[in-house]
Amino acid sequence: MSDHNKLTSPETQATRSQFSSRLSFIIAAAGCAVGVGNIWSFPTQTAQNGGAAFVLVYLCFSFLLAYPTLVAELTIGRYSQANSVAAMTRLDHRNWARKLGFITSIMGLLTLTLIYSFYSIIGGWFTGFALAPIFELSGLHPVASWLTDFNLYSTVLVTLVFMVLTTLIVIGGVKEGIERWCNRLMPALFIILSVLIVFALTRPGGMEGLKAYLIPDFSKLLNQQLLISALGQSFFSMSLGVGCMMVYGSYLNKQANLPLTAFQVALVDSSVAFLAGLLIIPCMYAAMQQGIEIYTAAGQLHSADTLVFNVLPTLFNQLGVAGQLVALAFFVLLVIAALTSSISLIEPTIAFMVEQLSFQRHRASWVITVISACLSVFIIYHIETLLGLAVKVATQYLQPVLCLLIAIYGSWIMRQNRLLRELSHGYPEIRNSLFWKIWPWYIRTICPGLILILFLSNL
Repeated sequence: MSDHNKLTSPETQATRSQFSSRLSFIIAAAGCAVGVGNIWSFPTQTAQNGGAAFVLVYLCFSFLLAYPTLVAELTIGRYSQANSVAAMTRLDHRNWARKLGFITSIMGLLTLTLIYSFYSIIGGWFTGFALAPIFELSGLHPVASWLTDFNLYSTVLVTLVFMVLTTLIVIGGVKEGIERWCNRLMPALFIILSVLIVFALTRPGGMEGLKAYLIPDFSKLLNQQLLISALGQSFFSMSLGVGCMMVYGSYLNKQANLPLTAFQVALVDSSVAFLAGLLIIPCMYAAMQQGIEIYTAAGQLHSADTLVFNVLPTLFNQLGVAGQLVALAFFVLLVIAALTSSISLIEPTIAFMVEQLSFQRHRASWVITVISACLSVFIIYHIETLLGLAVKVATQYLQPVLCLLIAIYGSWIMRQNRLLRELSHGYPEIRNSLFWKIWPWYIRTICPGLILILFLSNL
């Protein structure tokens, strides 16, 4: 029996869930990609790294490095029809390749646990800030203040609430959990985001922010910190290298055109990041117009990690009752974005525990939640030093290394004949396409080379 037949045996296919349609997959995968990275991190990175110059470099990296890697990760996932550990250890029967695959996939799951732990803290803050306007409008001002003052106990509480919400969605499985909720949450995200952008651009100072966001200073394009930040942001925002997209790819049916589907996911993800910047950068300039300090005398952002919590509520509060409604809409938007990503952050580990360790799905979900919650609480107790460190280690070091390994696996270890056969399922004429003329050598040489150069320069 060939490797491929072993991986896609009738028993595996019969018991493994799939997305009901390609559109549902695109929405769910885009939801996986769209999240805190786009709406919290991207605008902050933009404001710190030269505005429009950072946006331009980020978009280039998204399509020149992240997109080809996304195709490789989805291809490995759909070819294997298995969790990330099984997929990476079965691609090649040579002993060194199996060991490297095992180490890569386990590193991915550990990195995911770290990301989910700090991600839930930020998602928890979003949840607290979304609840606060409701308590304000109800006259319960002390409760609203307690939820938004970043104290130890409120942070632990809202983090745990966010984790429970994530777990309750994931327990439902692929169709009843991930697909069902992403189909509801993603349209709501776009509607709320569009309404808030109109609000931001019509505020005094909003159009000045728009200019800073859209007109690049080309002298900053080759700044080393800008390049490293943009690279990490492109991989982080698309959830690459850690197994999320590989597992989602394993739930995708064989009729889907993988290069096109990956392009659509990358396009939606980049669009949401761009729209988030279109909201938050003008809001920052509107806040500056109101006398709120955004930058230090040296040109650095005040409290970059908590920018959306410190600056924007101050702007909203100046609008009275209407401001409370705008704040409610804004933080509900952030909770939605965080949830669509957080459900994908624990799905690869759940898939591994269910398929490899014979856990029941609900039990695996709660085990991961408890482990991640313990790590989150530890970070919260040392938040000044550990939160920023966790974000940096995960996004600027671990993810680029894992993406490098995925690119190598998806091109050197997964042979071209298997790649071509897998990609041909949903794209029969791929052999004669421009994509196939470029992508195989590009993912083999250019992608790993550029990732390695940028990673080493960061060290």
